[in-house]
Amino acid sequence: MNVEAIGKIDVGTHVTGQFAGMTFNLDTIWSTLAAAAVVLGLGVWMRRKMTSDVPSGIQLTWESAVSTIENQVEQSMGLRVAPFLVPLAVALFFFILIANWLELIPSDDKLVAPTSDVNTTYALALLVIILMHAVSVRRNGPGNYTRHYFRPSPALFPINFIEELVKPFTLALRLFGNIFSGTILIALIGLFPAWLSWAPTAGWKLFDAAIGVIQAFIFALLTLLYFSFQLSSEEGH
Repeated sequence: MNVEAIGKIDVGTHVTGQFAGMTFNLDTIWSTLAAAAVVLGLGVWMRRKMTSDVPSGIQLTWESAVSTIENQVEQSMGLRVAPFLVPLAVALFFFILIANWLELIPSDDKLVAPTSDVNTTYALALLVIILMHAVSVRRNGPGNYTRHYFRPSPALFPINFIEELVKPFTLALRLFGNIFSGTILIALIGLFPAWLSWAPTAGWKLFDAAIGVIQAFIFALLTLLYFSFQLSSEEGH
């Protein structure tokens, strides 16, 4: 492997299209739609196959995820405080998981991991953070919501404000960085000779699949924790 070959690695480029003066990453869009279709399809299929007798593997996986998230919500703030968090976190977990795993499917780069595009992770993060603040304002009123930025002391307002401001960036970039790094490493392994590349590629794809699960779980967990900190702290005050 030489430096010139490394310099020719094509990572982070997209199939683009123009509309209304804006550029769209078409490969990210159709991969996102594919991930959403898989999640919806699995949900419909599981609903039809759901049974109280011997559950299928997908039903066990779904029930385990729902049970884990319900326990986390109950421990952090109580299910009665924010029952909508369970379906939100479950949907985020499975969508991000499938999105992370798309790059493992051989497709000649037609299917990419949407989460390796920072535009997708920013959209997911903004969805979570905007919803969190909207729920906080609705639950506590504009006055109480505004006052929590000045607690426990008005002098801490800049720190509290910056802390809230950086949340969508940290949430988005954590997911993007981990998935994008996997794409780079697979591209590097692709430079190995054919007789050698199969071994590290297979090993890395297994590791990358595990990373996909972990990152989906972390995103869902941080969503719960952000809501918990926001709602619990204001209730305490």
